[in-house]
Amino acid sequence: MKFLLAFSLLAAVAPNSSSPGPDKVVYQSADLTITQVAPNSYVHTSFLQTETFGKVPCNGLVVRSGAETVVFDTPTGDKESGELIAWITGELHCRVKAVVPTHFHEDCVGGLPEFQRHNIPSYAHKKTIAYARQHKFNVPQHAFTRRLALRVGTAKVYTTFFGEGHTRDNVVGYFPTDEVLFGGCLIKELQAGKGNLADANVSAWPATVARVKQAYPRLQVVVPGHGAVGGPSLLDYTIQLFQQP
Repeated sequence: MKFLLAFSLLAAVAPNSSSPGPDKVVYQSADLTITQVAPNSYVHTSFLQTETFGKVPCNGLVVRSGAETVVFDTPTGDKESGELIAWITGELHCRVKAVVPTHFHEDCVGGLPEFQRHNIPSYAHKKTIAYARQHKFNVPQHAFTRRLALRVGTAKVYTTFFGEGHTRDNVVGYFPTDEVLFGGCLIKELQAGKGNLADANVSAWPATVARVKQAYPRLQVVVPGHGAVGGPSLLDYTIQLFQQP
C-alpha cells in the first residue's frame, strides 16, 4: 500500500542537545509512546510502515488546560488513536475537545475515524479538507482559512497557516501556556534531510518558517512532525536547510 507522505529517514523520538529540558515518557506500548515535554503538553508518537522508508515514527501533540485537551494530528491508525484517547480520559482525566490535522497526509489524518467514533470534532485548513478528499484520505469535518483559535479549559490554543512549505496546506499549532509549537512536517528535526518533496513548495519554505519564528519569539519547545523534540533552533535549522541550493 502506498502512502502519500513526507518525512526524512530518522530514528525514534529521543531527547537531543537542543531540547529545553528532559522529556518524560508517561505511556508506552508497542504502537504508541506519549512523552511529556512541558507541564501541560505531551507528544504522541506512533509508527507507520512504508514501502520507501520502513517503519517511520510520526509525532503529534496533546495540550491540556483544566479538564480539556486538544490534539494536533491523529496517531497513524485507529488502534493507536484509541489508545491515545483512552490515555487522555483515563490518566489525564480530561476530555478531547478537538483534533486538528496539520496537513492532509496519512500521518496526520490516519486515525480520524476513531476520533469521529468518539464524537470528537476535527478542524483543518480548507485546503487540507480539499486535498484529503482528492487523495481519498480521511477527511476532517470543519474548515478554517487562515487562523483557528480553540478554547481549551481556561486557555486558548491557536492553529495558523503561515504559508506553503512541506505541503501547500501545512499549518502549525501554538500553545501559549507552555510556549510550545507543534510545527508538524513544516519543521525538521536537527540534522534531518529534506525528505519527500512531492507536495512541497521548496522556494516558499524558508520564508514560511521565518514568519513562524517572528510570530512566536518566546518559544521554549518545538515539536517536529518526525524525530526529536527541540527548541527554536529547529526553526533556524529548517530555514537554513531549505535556503541551500
